[in-house]
Formats: sequence, structure tokens, C-alpha cells
Amino acid sequence: MEIALVSIILAAAMLLMLAAGVWVSLALVGVGALGLYLSGNDQIGLLFATSSWGASTGWALTALPMFIWMGEVLFRTRLSEDLFKGLAPWLGGLPGKLLHVNVLSCGIFAAVSGSSAATAATIGRMTLPELKAQGYSDRMAVGTLAGSGTLGLLIPPSIILIVYGVAAEVSIGRLFIAGALPGLMLVTLFMGYTMIWAMFNKSELPQHDAEQISLGAKIKALRKLIPIVGLIGFVLGSIYGGLTTPTEAAALGVFGALILAAASGSLSRSSFMESLLGAVKSSCMIGLILVGAHFLTLSMGFLGIPKALAEWIGTLALSPFELLIYLTVLFVALGCFLDGISVVVLTVAVVLPMVAQANIDLLWFGIYIVLVVEMSQITPPVGFNLFVIQALTGKDILYVARAALPFFLLILAAILLISWFPEIVTYLPTTMTQR
Repeated sequence: MEIALVSIILAAAMLLMLAAGVWVSLALVGVGALGLYLSGNDQIGLLFATSSWGASTGWALTALPMFIWMGEVLFRTRLSEDLFKGLAPWLGGLPGKLLHVNVLSCGIFAAVSGSSAATAATIGRMTLPELKAQGYSDRMAVGTLAGSGTLGLLIPPSIILIVYGVAAEVSIGRLFIAGALPGLMLVTLFMGYTMIWAMFNKSELPQHDAEQISLGAKIKALRKLIPIVGLIGFVLGSIYGGLTTPTEAAALGVFGALILAAASGSLSRSSFMESLLGAVKSSCMIGLILVGAHFLTLSMGFLGIPKALAEWIGTLALSPFELLIYLTVLFVALGCFLDGISVVVLTVAVVLPMVAQANIDLLWFGIYIVLVVEMSQITPPVGFNLFVIQALTGKDILYVARAALPFFLLILAAILLISWFPEIVTYLPTTMTQR
């Protein structure tokens, strides 16, 4: 059977299973089994067993549940609330005032949770009621949260960067370092846009003077902020400084989060068990998706689909920039129907041969793919962050999507910037490797 026909059959089978509500992981396994059957291979069970073992026993993957647990501890204790209270007094003097709390809170929380949905849900629970009570624009409050919530995918420690690093066999530590500057760039773009919007929409901001906050109040608020910022500095500094591997840093991060939660008096038996169970559920979900994707990759290898697709792309004589345009459209389209991790594990095996043929740096490509997946998280109809914020606000999904549109465009601008200036991604990893 021709490869093109087999590819169409497998794609149709995948769409049918997803449309029927089959779990992504089981859909991947089902399509992989169908591919092996079509290739004439009758060792489906044996191949599934060996591929599952290979996909689930990598040492690098041990960082995944630990970082998820660290985020769960912060999410279920008072530390996330302290983050908001610590930032608010320092941002009242900026145009846009407390809208910047959404952006910076998401940026800081992303650096300790690594999860986009957890970041949006945690920060949204704290900031949206407060912003509404003080008279801020609903649309801008929702938009800043939707856009900034995606920072959980990029700012290290990022769960999706761990998944990409394992799938593409790229150093997770170097990926974390590479994500730092683009993450800061996105925070700057979001805050810059918020300030410009505030200058032209003063009527949609509260009229009371939020700038008159005493230095004593700011210093008092800083006490709430220092523990979380210290945890971030400790976890990321140990990785960037080469003192620990990402897995070791994750374990230390969990320990640090538990110590801080206990010191704040908000760590109870109940919150501890909830955080542990939340981490187990999320880790199992991601682990099953990785197992299914690994099996599908094996199946496509038997069919020769990645090689044939790479050869076909080669015949089109696309420039690297043209290839990235096609891939951007593909990833955003997939992100309308799948979560970010599923998009990465579904496409990496097929896409990497093309990327390698175009001489695109796999380290740079990892940050690029995460930025594109960030865009997909706020793309209707089923951007994951849109659903999270819809649940928090009760607003219509299209209302949330319209509010998030400027931040979608800002992420697109960030993708263009790293394409024109790849050093934004590669400078830190290269510099630190040379030391």
C-alpha cells in the first residue's frame, strides 16, 4: 500500500477517535497498532511492550512529576496568594496599575509550576475578583490573564520543554537556559502593551489614586514575595550554574516548596495529599501520552512515513523561513483541538527530519515550537487556557478569545523576533557551555 494512502488512513483514524472522545494516549496507541497492521507486522504486542518501556524509563523524565508536584504545592497552599499580595503594592505606579500583577504573577508562578493551565487557574482565582472589585476593564483583565497564563509553557522549568527534550534528544538543561530570555521578552511585550493600552483607555481604569502607597507598605509586601522569588532563584540558579541536573533541581524545588508552605502555616495533611494526588494524575496523563506517541513513532518508522515526508518537503525546495511558516500554521491548527503536550509528541517524530534537513538548530526549534504552542493555547475553539478562564469568569468562550487576541499577536511577534534574531534563544546556552 502506498505511503500517501496509508498516511491518509492513519490521519482519518486519529481524527475519528479524537472526535469520538477517545483519550489522546489511547488514540495514539490505536493508530500505532493500525499502522503496524497495515505494514504487515504481526508483532504488535511485543513492539508496544518494548516501546512503552523505552518511553517511560528515561532518567530525564523523572524531573516531570517533581516539577508538577512543586507547582501543585504552591497552588494548594497560601504561597500563591502571597505572590499576589507581594506584587500589588509595587505595580500601582505603572500605567495599567494592577493589570501588571496578572503578567508578573503569571511569569513568576510559571517559573515554579511549569504548567500553563495551573498558572492561569491559580493566578486567575486571585486576581480576577480583585481587579473586578476595583473597577478594571473586564476584557483587559481577562486578556492579560489569558496571554500571560501561557508563560507556564516557556519560562523554565517548563513541562513541555522536558517533553520536547526527551522526544528530540536535546539537553533539558540547555533548553531551560534557552527559554529564559524569550520568556523575559514575552513578559516585557505583555507589560509594554498593557501600559500603551492604559494610556489610551484611562476611562476603563479605576479612578482612585492607587499610586500613593507608602514605602513601608511596599517593604512589608516584599516579605511575602521574597520566599517564592528565592525558591525560583534557588531552583533555576542551581541548573544554570551547573550545580544540579534538572531532575535534582526538581527534587530540591519540591522540598523547598514544602518547607515554605509549612513555614507559612498553610501546609496541612489535606493540602499535602491533594497536591500529591494532583501531581500523580497530571504525571500519569502525560506519561500515557508519551507512551502512545512513542509507539506511534515506532509504527511510522516501520511504514517509512517520516523519511518519505522529509524527502517530499525536500523536493519543494522550501527555505527554512518558508518551512517555519508552514509548521506554524500546522501547530496552531493542531492546538485548536489538542493540548500543547499532545501537539509536541504527535509531531516531533515527523517534523524533526524536515527541521534537520533545513539545518535548523534543534535547540532553537524547541523554543520556537513552545511559542507556537503558546499561541494555540489561546486559539478558539478549544484553546486550553480559554477554557480555564471561561470557567473562572463565566464569560462566553468567544469573549475570552477576543480579549486574548492582542496577546496572541504579541506571541506571534515574539516568534518573528526569535526568527530574525536567533541569538535571543541561543546566546545564553552557548555562552554558558563555553565557560
